[in-house]
Amino acid sequence: MVGDIARFLLNTVFTLFGAALLLRAWLQVVRMPPYNPVSNAVLQVTNWIVLPLRRIIPSTRSIDWASLVAALIAAVIYVVAMVWLAGVDPLGLMPTLLIVALLTMIKWALNLIIWLTILMALLSWLNPRSPAMPILYQLTAPFLNPLRRFVPQLGGIDLSPILLFVIVQVLLMVVTRAAVSLTLFGI
Repeated sequence: MVGDIARFLLNTVFTLFGAALLLRAWLQVVRMPPYNPVSNAVLQVTNWIVLPLRRIIPSTRSIDWASLVAALIAAVIYVVAMVWLAGVDPLGLMPTLLIVALLTMIKWALNLIIWLTILMALLSWLNPRSPAMPILYQLTAPFLNPLRRFVPQLGGIDLSPILLFVIVQVLLMVVTRAAVSLTLFGI
């Protein structure tokens, strides 16, 4: 039971922190201004690891490499901790664990897409004039706009978020299956 609680807490903390690091990188890709509340909060949570890395790893064009490397570091620490909690020696699996850490980053990114899309859909129904709507729209538009070309609106209802959920869920299943097959247990 204690192991289950520890795994749950590790999963929660690292997933939220990894998602914040990936969101930081994504905010730069979509050129989100740093003065909005979402950007400001993400910067405050992640500055402690990204700013020192930025001295070594500069950004190129619109890619924040320091945030991506920080997310990879977080994923490696998370995977090593989870393997250690499972009673397996992480050093013996190190090359495999690096691949699983990359898969974990992909999983965090896919979960982030789901969370942002759900939040945008809920706010569009409950409070479409919320100050967060332009931010959420800008973050989700690169995923939803291509789907909107293929999915017709039915009576003014946008079904593209539902299709995005299905696609992301399938991708999550593939990534999870790959991670499980590499480690012989779930991460």
